[in-house]
Amino acid sequence: MADVTFTRADLDTFAGVDGLGLVITGQRIEVGRAVLACRVIEPDPWCRRCGGEGRVRDSVVRRLAHLPCGWRPTVLEVTVRRYRCRECGMVWRQDTTAAAEPRAKLSRAALRWALEALVLSHLTVARVAQALAVAWDTANDAVLAEGRRVLIDDPDRFTGVAVIGVDEHCWRHTGKGDKYVTVIIDLTPVRDRTGPARLLDMVEGRSSEVFATWLSDQDQAWRDAIEVVAMDGFTGFKTAAARMNFRPRSRSLTRST
Repeated sequence: MADVTFTRADLDTFAGVDGLGLVITGQRIEVGRAVLACRVIEPDPWCRRCGGEGRVRDSVVRRLAHLPCGWRPTVLEVTVRRYRCRECGMVWRQDTTAAAEPRAKLSRAALRWALEALVLSHLTVARVAQALAVAWDTANDAVLAEGRRVLIDDPDRFTGVAVIGVDEHCWRHTGKGDKYVTVIIDLTPVRDRTGPARLLDMVEGRSSEVFATWLSDQDQAWRDAIEVVAMDGFTGFKTAAARMNFRPRSRSLTRST
């Protein structure tokens, strides 16, 4: 190879399926979308019930919304083998959890793309859904679940927090449900000049009760370690802090976001 900075062209890597346990076997470019035919790399011949060996019975196709090619929606058509156990007769499908959650309509790579598009690129859910060619509810539910898994459920996200910001955000512009969420942000990296602010949590509603409940869910040791809290002039946040005896060394009544 003349230039060692290049590697051999690889559609699996280019399309982002190399980490999903899939290999691309074909492609079809349509007017409004790209379709990639795939198969599962690893065989899955052992029975979940008795451990006996199965034989291939037939195959089915699982369709997953995937990373858009540019702004052209991309669909993975994954051929999934079905096995029947020689011993007990149980039927099962090849394991595709590396590619997507069970019954999910988006690949794991598409989920990551959608989350980054919302958080980093500030795209709307409607724009993300359009790029993936899925319904708004499908994109919204998937992103919320993925966001909770990688952000909210991260056990280490509260580690080292010394400065927090509290603010409300109007996230719903319809008559259904609460219009506001309370947003709690880690401002420690901004104060220490080590990086950008981090989202700690978002709680539906805007009231002293909402923030007080969130504070009560945190360890006392964590609350005691907070040095500064930045909040806007909404009195509910200050009331909640007083109710919970939340006494940081300093409070700033400037907007935190």
